Amino acid sequence: MKVIAIGNQKGGVGKTTTAINLAAALTMLGQRVLLIDLDPQANTTSGIGLEAEGNDTLYPVLLGHCDIREKIQVSRIPNLSIIPSAMDLAGVEIEMARSDDHLTRLRGFLQGLKPNDLFEFCVVDTPPSLGVLMTSALAAADEVIIPLQCEWFGLEGLAKIVHVLEQIRESGANPDLKLEGIVMTMYDARTNLARQVVEEVSTYFPNEMYKTFIPRSIKLGEAPSHGKTIFEHDPSGNGSHAYLAMAEEFLSRRAATGPLLASS
Repeated sequence: MKVIAIGNQKGGVGKTTTAINLAAALTMLGQRVLLIDLDPQANTTSGIGLEAEGNDTLYPVLLGHCDIREKIQVSRIPNLSIIPSAMDLAGVEIEMARSDDHLTRLRGFLQGLKPNDLFEFCVVDTPPSLGVLMTSALAAADEVIIPLQCEWFGLEGLAKIVHVLEQIRESGANPDLKLEGIVMTMYDARTNLARQVVEEVSTYFPNEMYKTFIPRSIKLGEAPSHGKTIFEHDPSGNGSHAYLAMAEEFLSRRAATGPLLASS
């Protein structure tokens, strides 16, 4: 099982939309996926039609009160399981911050799932901040995907998150953390700004930037309000085609660098 964090400290960039729909698309391509909502706002949880309480989340797991397997729920989507979130999860940041192992605690729990071969991928939706939960997710991840909105402020945010990844590596908490890719979101080919931002990112991150761009789409914005993935809400629309193409590119990039489903 590979742990993939979807991370950007800037809100409103399509992070949760990417976490939900990449996870769903991977299941459509035959992968078994665990989706973890680590954001106390719980948008990933509600975005697939669930409502959780504090005891359903990683809160008691991170405090050592129960096994992580107890919090895994089977979703209505075949091959997709989830550990939901709730606002109560915000409280765990305060409690974890007091401990010396707050950076590596989540990593330890997720490492415990890897030998069981239950999932090929674990997709973690992170909070839009640089707090304990976000840094814990980065310390636990094998790879990070950064959703980047096609605007100039997005470029500033990209520099910051890349710097944080370097800090996580250098701290020793996760020296092998890899920037798997940057996916451009809310892309509108009709605007010069979108094209300029894409050109800028491709100049500095030519190997990391996904060839698949996620379009600006009303349907993508609507789907979470119905508790549905884009494939359920608008199966033939541009958003569905884009996220399926992204998942295919995600798998093809892995195939180019090693065994597709190699566990670690």
